[in-house]
Amino acid sequence: MSTFFYGIEDLFVNYLFWPYDTFRAMTNWWTSNSINWIFVIIGAVAFYYWMGQLNIFNKNNEEDKTISSHSYL
Repeated sequence: MSTFFYGIEDLFVNYLFWPYDTFRAMTNWWTSNSINWIFVIIGAVAFYYWMGQLNIFNKNNEEDKTISSHSYL
């Protein structure tokens, strides 16, 4: 069973996460965290898109806002 877990370790450490080892050698903080900044930008764009869609539905009054809209209320 231990060889199974060593195999998982080998897969992640030596194959899937090897690009992150190059970021450790960089001395500039901004370039070493570029992947994180890309994810933050993608998340911000998705957040603003989602809020825009909610605003469209709110302006069209398509949402049921009555108190009895859910059975548990």
